[in-house]
Amino acid sequence: MPMVVPIAKNIRWSMDFVSDQLSNGRRFRTLNVIDDYSREMLGQLVSFSITGFQVARFLDQLLATQGKPDQVICDNGTEFISKAMFYWQKKAGVNLGFIQPGKPTQNAFIESLNGKFRNECLNQHWFRSLDQARTEIDTWRHYYNHVRPHSSLKYMTPKAFRIYMVF
Repeated sequence: MPMVVPIAKNIRWSMDFVSDQLSNGRRFRTLNVIDDYSREMLGQLVSFSITGFQVARFLDQLLATQGKPDQVICDNGTEFISKAMFYWQKKAGVNLGFIQPGKPTQNAFIESLNGKFRNECLNQHWFRSLDQARTEIDTWRHYYNHVRPHSSLKYMTPKAFRIYMVF
């Protein structure tokens, strides 16, 4: 089925992981969560290992600050299809939607964001520690949401677009 473009905030969020490594070779992961309408980066969870339970807990934190989406789209990764996520969706009242295996274009909003995140943040830094990675990633998320214009948003930032669409 074709992906319908949402017409308001909190209709559909997308989430996915991006991996990178520290200067010592130790790998870490970043969970990116985006609102598909405003293209706002809602949050990023950065850790060496992220379980389904941690994803559920992080999504609960986002719900408390961002409101509740109707649906969250993700791939079929083990964290997303875990029991913890099954119970989370029931408790939160949020529908988890899964793309077909091997079809990342079905989650195009987050795939586009992940490419920008890799090119503009991860590829620009040589992280010595996880704390440094978290700091640089937080700085980039602020830049992405508040400074960087988006062609898909009439060259506004996600925060400006969100305010503009209220009026």
